[in-house]
Amino acid sequence: MRPALALLLLALGVGAMAAAGADLPVLAVAGLGGLGLIALLWPRSEAEITVAAPAPAPLPGLGVDLLDGLADPVLIVAEGRIAEANGAARKLLGPHIVGEDVRVAFRHPAAAERLLTREEPVNAPPVELVGLGGRETRWEMNLAHLDGGKTLVHLVDRSAGHAAERMRVDFVANASHELRTPLAAIIGFVETLDDESAGGDPATRKRFLRVIHDEARRMQRLVEDLMSLSRIEAEKFRVPDAAVDLADLVKEVHAVIRDGGDPRGQDILIDLDESLPFVAGDRAQLSQLLHNLIGNAMKYGRAGRPITVRLERGPGSMVRLSVEDEGDGIALEHLPRLTERFYRVDPSRSRSQGGTGLGLAIVKHIVERHRGRLDIQSELGRGTKVSALLPPAPIPLSSNGNAAVTRGVAEQH
Repeated sequence: MRPALALLLLALGVGAMAAAGADLPVLAVAGLGGLGLIALLWPRSEAEITVAAPAPAPLPGLGVDLLDGLADPVLIVAEGRIAEANGAARKLLGPHIVGEDVRVAFRHPAAAERLLTREEPVNAPPVELVGLGGRETRWEMNLAHLDGGKTLVHLVDRSAGHAAERMRVDFVANASHELRTPLAAIIGFVETLDDESAGGDPATRKRFLRVIHDEARRMQRLVEDLMSLSRIEAEKFRVPDAAVDLADLVKEVHAVIRDGGDPRGQDILIDLDESLPFVAGDRAQLSQLLHNLIGNAMKYGRAGRPITVRLERGPGSMVRLSVEDEGDGIALEHLPRLTERFYRVDPSRSRSQGGTGLGLAIVKHIVERHRGRLDIQSELGRGTKVSALLPPAPIPLSSNGNAAVTRGVAEQH
């Protein structure tokens, strides 16, 4: 039996004994997932037992009170019906499930089959329930048989773990595919060049070498993005604490891109509120964030239309950094998945423009490491706006113990 389920049974048993007026030892409380579980510490003295008041009448609903302290859904089933259910179970399965047949309450064949089985095998594994309460959910159902033919049902949400495993598998498959494609092209063209009859013409050789060069650079960008993503994830629990002047950083990145040779760099407009506080951040990662967002806007915005980089005050004390293009926009159903690794709205267009499919995934992880929030808004035919909300840097103290402020921001020391 799983430890959490065993402790829950202990708590229910002790609670029932207390409600029945049993002479129990002194009790102490230990937390388990929000439930105050009762642990026995030491026995009462004989004098305490002698003068004890008459046992009170059993407290109705004591078991329900204990169950309601659990964050996980917990139910008690008797004779094929739901006898008791805590708040989490009612939230998952419906507010009126108490008294319902288990087949109606769960609406899941695997759950109903196990709960209606008369003789459950010894050490039976938990039941995996796919789609209980939602299409993408995964629940683990643990059972413990109680006296009187009742069954305690404990549901554990495994959806997050399943999603993480699915993302890991998808990531490996996608990374392998992304690397295999340029490798196959490089090998094919090298073999062709090695064939004197096919690769003897100088113009043909030059064209083949250009393809090899482009595919090799594509692999290089992919490997660099993978390594960058790995570094950011490795540092996600180390909150950056340097004071970064975002206005200065935007100007710096703007100058680099504008002078980089891409004609789209001339379409970038900046609108900066320079009275804003510095943000607590990692300057190199915030620079990478800006390069990725502006790069996406240059690829997918309409040529000749402006790309606006704006720095403004966000909600509360946050600072909002946004990049907005005037492109084709993105359909609503794609927005929740844009930050997934290798997710592309239009795979062929993204690859042809040199995209690795990791740009927004990197942006998301940078924002998360900075304890900020990423917001993506898009409208078909009008364009896309990506905003990062970042917390301000703490204001350092000067030598006399007062806050040192310059142009409305913390002075860097």
